[in-house]
Amino acid sequence: MHSTLSPSSPTIIPLKPIEATPENFAPFGQVITASSDGDRFGPQDAQLELHRGVPRLYIMKLEDQHLKFASITHHASVTQCLGSIGGDEWYLGIAKPSILKESEIGNEDGRKPIKALCEHYYIPPNPNEVCVFRFSGPKFVKLNVGTWHAGPLFKKRTMDFYNLELSDTNVVDHTTHNFRKNDNVVFEIED
Repeated sequence: MHSTLSPSSPTIIPLKPIEATPENFAPFGQVITASSDGDRFGPQDAQLELHRGVPRLYIMKLEDQHLKFASITHHASVTQCLGSIGGDEWYLGIAKPSILKESEIGNEDGRKPIKALCEHYYIPPNPNEVCVFRFSGPKFVKLNVGTWHAGPLFKKRTMDFYNLELSDTNVVDHTTHNFRKNDNVVFEIED
């Protein structure tokens, strides 16, 4: 149920998180769980796209990432992997990829494409199509190229995450949609 605080306040959209599994997260990427040492590479492993630059694997320290978000981001040139150090519970707001190929521009069914600073075209995410996934335990997520994401978000004051992307992802491949500014909505995770 949507609730409006006042005429100038954004609509708060409450979202119930879904526990992420390889099956329910498939439209957005992959959920990777532990496998035995020596297992051969296969579809259960992260299918990475890191060929457009120098890969960067680092530990990202985040603080005060409350269970509320008003903006969402995608990367058009790389898959991104995230996971909590220690397997603590965390959340990710998600919307389906909406990057357009050149041949698709003009066939958007009335939705207006936007040219990103990174030179690709996309359709802004629809607030009604945003959902939230919960990640618990020793697993990580691989986001498909173009998957919109908000977070990681968590209840603790601070958490560390490993992050695999390209060395310049946050400089040259970081497209953000602000729901508060463009749609007058804010999402709040109810868990």
